[in-house]
Amino acid sequence: MSYLRRLGALILVVAGVWALARLAAGPLARPALGYVAKVTCSQVFVGGLSPEAAVAELPSLAVTRVIRTTVDTSAGRVRAVIPGITAREAVSHPGLGCTLVPTDGEMAAFPPLAAPAPADPALAAAPWPRGDLVEVQPPTGLDAARLDSALDRAFAEPHPRARRNTRAVLIVHRGRIIAERYAEGFGPETRFPGWSVTKSDGSALAGILVGEGRLRLDSVNLFPGWSGQEDPRRRITTGHLMWMSDGLAHDESYTPTGGATKLLFAARDIAATAAATPARSEPGSTWYYASAASNLISHLVRAAVGGTFTDYLTFPRRALFDRIGMRSAVMEPDATGLFVASSFMYATARDWARFGLLYLQDGVWNGERILPAGWVRYSVTPAPAAMVGEYGAQWWLNAGAAKDTAHRPFPKVPREFYRAAGFEGQLVGVVPSAELVVVRLGLSRPDQAFDPGELMADVRAAVR
Repeated sequence: MSYLRRLGALILVVAGVWALARLAAGPLARPALGYVAKVTCSQVFVGGLSPEAAVAELPSLAVTRVIRTTVDTSAGRVRAVIPGITAREAVSHPGLGCTLVPTDGEMAAFPPLAAPAPADPALAAAPWPRGDLVEVQPPTGLDAARLDSALDRAFAEPHPRARRNTRAVLIVHRGRIIAERYAEGFGPETRFPGWSVTKSDGSALAGILVGEGRLRLDSVNLFPGWSGQEDPRRRITTGHLMWMSDGLAHDESYTPTGGATKLLFAARDIAATAAATPARSEPGSTWYYASAASNLISHLVRAAVGGTFTDYLTFPRRALFDRIGMRSAVMEPDATGLFVASSFMYATARDWARFGLLYLQDGVWNGERILPAGWVRYSVTPAPAAMVGEYGAQWWLNAGAAKDTAHRPFPKVPREFYRAAGFEGQLVGVVPSAELVVVRLGLSRPDQAFDPGELMADVRAAVR
C-alpha cells in the first residue's frame, strides 16, 4: 500500500511539474518558436534556400534544438513546434515575404501583390546599375592584388569557433562594380537578409515623405497614448525617433526573453507594443539603439502614406525600389500589415549596393532626385546625444567624439565612413571621398567574427 501511495505521489509531482513547465514554457517559448518559424519561412520563400538548408542555418541553442520544424512549400507555410508545449506558424504572401501568424489575434487580409523579379528581361542587357549586365573590371591604377587579398581575408575562417560565414562581398568604385564574390551555393540572384540594414531603408522611405511634405521631423504628440500633460512622451518628435534619442525605456536585448526578441517574434502589433513603452529620460537627452524606434517610424510612414492598404504595401516599391532598380527587394510586414522597418528586408547583393550608391550620390539616381536635398547630410550627421558620433538618422557613423575625433569606432577608416549594419555581419558601407560602396553579407556567429572596419580599411587601401 505504501508503494502505491508513493507511486501516486510521484505521478502527482510529475504531472504538477509538467503542468508548470507548460505554463512557463508557453510564453517563454513563443519568441523562440516565432524566430524559427519566421526566419525559416523567409529563408525558404524569399531567400530561396531549401527547407533543409534553412533549418540547418538556425543557431544551435538549447531551445532551438528541441524545436521541430515543418515546411509546407505548396501552402507557403512553416510550422515550428515544441512537442507538448506550443507551436508557431509563419506564412508567405506574394510579393511581401513572410509574416508570423499571431497567437492571440487575427492577421490582416493581405492583398496579392506582384512578386519582384530580379531578372527583368527588358533590363538584362542594360549595364549596371540601371540594369543587370555586370562586367567586373577593376579600373586602371587600382591595386588588383591588394583587392583580391581583401576579399580573401573577408571569406577566410581564421577562428573555427567564431565563424565569419561570408556569403557575398561586392565593391562599387566610382559607380562601377570592381569586385564581386560569392560563397558556394550563393550568387547574384540570391536574396540575402539585411536585418538591421533595413533601418536605413526605412529612413529613406521616411525621407521621401519628408521631401513631399507628408511627414515632419518636428511633429509631436505622435501616438494617442502619449498625449497626457505630464507624459514626457508627448514631446517626442519624429526626429528623436530617427536619432534613437526618444528617451523611452527600450530593451534591445536578444536573449530568448529579451525585449527585442519579444517585439519582433512575439508581438502581433509591433508598433503598438513599442508605443506602450514608458519614458525613461527626457526626449533628446540620451541615445539608445532600439529596433522599437525604427518601427515607430514605420507606423508614422504608414499614416503619412494614407490611401488604401494596397497603396501602403506597394509604397516601398513605388517610392524607392523600382526607381533605383532594386527589383529583388522585399520588405516584410507584421500581422497588422506594418512593414517591420527595423529588421525584415531581403535583397540581392547588387540591390543592397544600389541602395548604398543612392546615398553616395546624395539621393540622386540617373539624374532624378529620389531623396530630398539635404537628406543624406542629415542622415550622416551625428545625433546630438550620440556621445562618440556613432549614430545619425538610422545610419551608423564613424565621426568620433566631438572633442576627440580619434575616439571613434573604426580609427583606421576615415571619419566620413558611414554604414547600414545588421545582425550577423550585414554591411552596406560608404566612403564618399573614395567614391566607394562596400556590401558584405553573411551569417557571422558571433557578430564580432566579422570586422567591418577591417574590410573597409583593406578595400580603401586597394583603391587608394
